[in-house]
Amino acid sequence: MEIETGSPLRLWRQKATAAFLAGEGLDYDPVMPFTVNLLEEDQIIATGSLEGNICKCIAVDPSRQGEGLTATVLTELRKEAFRQGVRHLFLYTKPKNRVLFESLSFYPVAETPDTLLMENKKDGAAQFAAELARPASKVEPVGAIVANCNPFTLGHQYLAEQAAAQCGTVHFFVLSEDKSVFPAKDRLELVRQGVAHLPNVLVHPTGDYLISSATFPTYFIKDKDRVPEIRCQLDLEIFCRYFAPALNITRRFIGTEPLSPLTDAYNRQLMNFLPQRGVDVILIPRKEINGAPVSASRVRALLGLGTDLRPEPDWTGLSKLVPESTLVYLRERF
Repeated sequence: MEIETGSPLRLWRQKATAAFLAGEGLDYDPVMPFTVNLLEEDQIIATGSLEGNICKCIAVDPSRQGEGLTATVLTELRKEAFRQGVRHLFLYTKPKNRVLFESLSFYPVAETPDTLLMENKKDGAAQFAAELARPASKVEPVGAIVANCNPFTLGHQYLAEQAAAQCGTVHFFVLSEDKSVFPAKDRLELVRQGVAHLPNVLVHPTGDYLISSATFPTYFIKDKDRVPEIRCQLDLEIFCRYFAPALNITRRFIGTEPLSPLTDAYNRQLMNFLPQRGVDVILIPRKEINGAPVSASRVRALLGLGTDLRPEPDWTGLSKLVPESTLVYLRERF
């Protein structure tokens, strides 16, 4: 047996890998940063890929299952992760594969009827939630906000202010993934600066646990139209299983979403799901400036992002949409 790796694979081998995965009902992403194939007589008998800290597209020829090939693939993926300095690994799979990956030292984080998220750190999610900052004294009720803040706007600030006025403590979670225009560490710092006047608001990174559409893999889901729904179910399951009980969260605040149908659909699922798990959903009308909703996408547009020929930023327009701390940051960056 030969072990072949590529960062990425050669084009002709990518096509062969895609065909192999298709036979197993899986999709292959041609821009996968690292892939390992196990070959016999130049034919693929098993494969797996690594993207960041996520093991993906792991499959074994049905005629070769039971030979330990999944373990060999994961060993190669772990080697590559170690070479990249990545120690904490995750994988998304179908729930039916739980026992297989548990035998290979992956532990379940959360499960829905369609999806199972696992990690190579036992009780990692529970430990992460237990280590989040808490107020010096227990002040209820406790609320939560989860947002990307790409970047932090007056709309985000308004939502935090409304939540702070209705709660003893508010936990503001900022997505940690680096799949946005602005780096995660910058977004986190902008939120901290933007809510500094609210002493009962604590700001946290989400780590690897609260999931966005940018990181949720779809390779094992046949009905792509259901991907947003399935991703939302898993995300909310994690929030309710780990974050809400660890911090005594009983309220989650969201803003109305007139601009993004995807986010609006997520909000509707959230409003249906969370109350069943003891978390009330508080919907706050979106802050408007001159009759138009404040949004991070509007801020990015005024910066000239997303255009082939970037114009000069509209600083006058931007000053109406973001707090001073964000405006200072944008001027330094642009």
